[in-house]
Amino acid sequence: MSEGLSHATVLLQEAVEALEIKSDGIYVDGTFGRGGHSRLILQQLGSHGRLIALDKDPLAIAAAQQITDVRFQIVHSAFADLDAVLQELHVPQVDGVLLDLGVSSPQLDDAQRGFSFRFDAPLDMRMDTSKGQTAAEWLAVAEESLLRGVIRDYGEERFAAQIARTIVAARQKQPIETTRQLSEIVAQAVRTREPGQNPATRTFQAIRIYLNQELDELARILPQCVEHLRDKGRLVVISFHSLEDRMVKRFLRDMAEGDKLPRNVPIRASEVPQGKVQLIGKPIRASEAELAINPRARSAIMRIAERQGVSA
Repeated sequence: MSEGLSHATVLLQEAVEALEIKSDGIYVDGTFGRGGHSRLILQQLGSHGRLIALDKDPLAIAAAQQITDVRFQIVHSAFADLDAVLQELHVPQVDGVLLDLGVSSPQLDDAQRGFSFRFDAPLDMRMDTSKGQTAAEWLAVAEESLLRGVIRDYGEERFAAQIARTIVAARQKQPIETTRQLSEIVAQAVRTREPGQNPATRTFQAIRIYLNQELDELARILPQCVEHLRDKGRLVVISFHSLEDRMVKRFLRDMAEGDKLPRNVPIRASEVPQGKVQLIGKPIRASEAELAINPRARSAIMRIAERQGVSA
């Protein structure tokens, strides 16, 4: 990681408070990042508490390995593999799970990671740099129809067709290997954009989400979280764009409502299906004080749910 890169943990106090830490509880930080949430959780745990953190990013793993607390364990894994991780660690149930989604500030600010169009750097975009295609490798071979669909669906980009067509034409002349190249290519196809937003913003987001399977992994992890929570255990999820938050909102709503029965079926009140979770409060956003320090928190939205009805 480049020296000097810092990470302002979004909704730090709010997220850890939402977990309602028990002194002797077991907690999962599904996205260690640079450890802001994990460190605060450890401060609130007693001597018999335990924190298990996961991350795909080798640089995040290196940062986590600096924590020598015996109550803490870091695992190099996608959070979507939570089932396997907890099984390996012989931990069937936990008291809380925190998911801080998306890309971290150090990943954005490290030019060599290729996540940002603000730098001219190799076009990588992998959260786990130990495996998988780079963005440059994918752009070299992806069919125009796939490019169009990814940029449209994951970037919510109305100029997806024009961008995909321009990328295909450009790569026939020379390989697209840097963030600046891609940014300039997109700018050729996007003639208008919201004030203050770079024309490449949505395309970079879309490619990053697709390459790292972010929405697929989110869809996989949410049910696992609920199943591994003890009764009254908390799930706290921080999202940073509408695609993530929409998925989280719908999932938690469905879990809170329980199984749906056909209409007009006569049943006793005691037989009405109960939801697996209870929604806690309204969605929480960053305060004005936090936004003044960290403008990137502006898009963050946090949702909280509590597990219900788990047998002891």
